[in-house]
Amino acid sequence: MFCAIVSGTAPASVVHEDEDLIAFCDLMPVNRGHLLVVPKRHATTLAELPEATGALMFPLAQRLAAAVRLSLRPDGINLLVCDGAAAGQSVFHVHLHVIPRMVGDGFHLHGTVHPATRSDLDQVAELVRREL
Repeated sequence: MFCAIVSGTAPASVVHEDEDLIAFCDLMPVNRGHLLVVPKRHATTLAELPEATGALMFPLAQRLAAAVRLSLRPDGINLLVCDGAAAGQSVFHVHLHVIPRMVGDGFHLHGTVHPATRSDLDQVAELVRREL
């Protein structure tokens, strides 16, 4: 679906477009002003996304969040990437949500937390460092 928007064969309410990225209003917004920042080059997951493109997404999201704050006056903003079905990704083209939040809007980003021991945290840190 996002590839069709990028190619111009599907409609979108575009708020920004440049050589690498397009940003448009989400068809299923959490709240009015919910935007998506989408790389024009298709990548299903963050692992497939060129680092240089990923590096462009957050600064654009920051600018969009500031514009949403000024224009729509939300109580807050969430920036969210869902990477993989287990993380809630439903459109398999990397995208960054800019979600205006209102007190009491019913949208929640919480679940069960699992306290960890320092030993486990140190082990996880080592495993991740090895892959960097």
